[in-house]
Amino acid sequence: MATSKQKAAARRNVRKAAAAARRKKTISKLPKRTRTALAKQANKVKRQGR
Repeated sequence: MATSKQKAAARRNVRKAAAAARRKKTISKLPKRTRTALAKQANKVKRQGR
């Protein structure tokens, strides 16, 4: 189980990766793991109905 500090860092990293990808339009060039993580994050937020 990850600590809350690790979870926060992971969320920050995902946000940073998403922002960079949007800026550079590189989602297709990201590694598969990162792409999957971004997609999972997006789906989670979508489910929360924000």
